[in-house]
Amino acid sequence: MTPAQLLDGLLQGNSPVQRRAMAKAITLLESTRTDHRVLADELLTAMLPHTGKSFRLGISGVPGVGKSTFIEALGLYLIGQGHRVAVLTIDPSSTVSGGSILGDKTRMEFLSVHDQAYIRPSPSSGTLGGVAEKTRESMLVCEAAGYDVVIVETVGVGQSETAVANMTDMFVLLQLPNAGDDLQAIKKGVMEIADLVVINKADIDAIAATRAELQITSALQLLGMHGGSGHAHRNIEVWHPKVVQLSALLGQGVDVFWAAVGEFQTIQKQNGRFSERRQNQALSWMWERIDAGLKQNFRAQPRVQTLLPQLSQQVAAGQLAASTASRQLLSAYQAQG
Repeated sequence: MTPAQLLDGLLQGNSPVQRRAMAKAITLLESTRTDHRVLADELLTAMLPHTGKSFRLGISGVPGVGKSTFIEALGLYLIGQGHRVAVLTIDPSSTVSGGSILGDKTRMEFLSVHDQAYIRPSPSSGTLGGVAEKTRESMLVCEAAGYDVVIVETVGVGQSETAVANMTDMFVLLQLPNAGDDLQAIKKGVMEIADLVVINKADIDAIAATRAELQITSALQLLGMHGGSGHAHRNIEVWHPKVVQLSALLGQGVDVFWAAVGEFQTIQKQNGRFSERRQNQALSWMWERIDAGLKQNFRAQPRVQTLLPQLSQQVAAGQLAASTASRQLLSAYQAQG
């Protein structure tokens, strides 16, 4: 299908034609073939006028915290409120075989078959941070198709939290009731970028969940004191990260969570930080693509390809410093140009 035909399919409303177009469009965007990238860029440009109208929600947390269960409970709740929900899940790729299970949809058995929901698992493919390289572009496809809530679920390890926070409107961190003491909460750098912290599985141990809520709230307040005047705890014009308890398995507390999300949107749009965040993310995305393109061009340079095996062998054998080898390769790259 041509980019024009794909766009036409994306705009067909909630239909089988639209779902096929979404799948084909995301597959095209994920392709690494040069001719496909040309078509993908054409599609992205054509889609842009139809994007930007959704709320982008990032979900992260350690494995086992219940991200998939929470997303399903939230998705079904939102559909009940009249929303259309798209979920982009990132599955870690094996460092040995390179493969991914892509089994997140099996954990969302009710949401995955709902006609108002769209779930797309993608492999991380070794991308730093565990976020698929084309996740940002996939979000645009979902927005063009009319999904007004787009959820991005990360693998919850490494730098995935920072990566997803840099591409969504709100970043939510899921925690377990027994996540550690006050000091442990402060030590977690991810707390500094969380807009909302959710204590999931609160039904298992209500006392532990309440204790965790108090500890994390205290940690967030302490972090806010050192975040500059814009994060002063009593500044009502700025969103202050909150902590909520819920049980995704029982569907309890989802309404409280979404009310907090609504409050976040209202404050951020009133103080102008919502649009500012999106603008900064768009520029960051541009530079990420520039960095990736430069690296790809660097490896493709004939002189670099000639020198790379020999220098790599010398660095591995301890005969040449890595910094020296890198400078020689960069010089060869620049001379080639």
